[in-house]
Amino acid sequence: MFALEVRDHIMIAHSLRGEAFGPAQNLHGATFIVDAAFFAPKLGPNAIVLDIGLAADGLKAILANLNYKNLDELPEFSDRRSTTEVLAKHIFDKLAEAIEAGTLGEDAAGVTRLKVALEESHVARAWYEADL
Repeated sequence: MFALEVRDHIMIAHSLRGEAFGPAQNLHGATFIVDAAFFAPKLGPNAIVLDIGLAADGLKAILANLNYKNLDELPEFSDRRSTTEVLAKHIFDKLAEAIEAGTLGEDAAGVTRLKVALEESHVARAWYEADL
């Protein structure tokens, strides 16, 4: 299996409703390092998994809709908590849509698996990974 991974980051504000979240129930900020890994069983027409520039630009465009935002105010999270795991799945879904739409280039058509990981700190990370 071949893979290509790109990285970016976001700074957000949010609160997490529910006693399970202790002090994180209050509005607070978080900075996440976001890694997106694209997997393909074979290389595309240009001998790559996908264009690294298109992958980086695609991730950046998705994150721009979250960066410096209070996630509590976004419609995407009005009916669910914006936990690290939920954010990973949200970004995964947007990247999968970009692959399907062809905006990540012709080589990306061969991507069969995707992993999106969010690192909260040097000791904690969560991700969502699945076949496309």
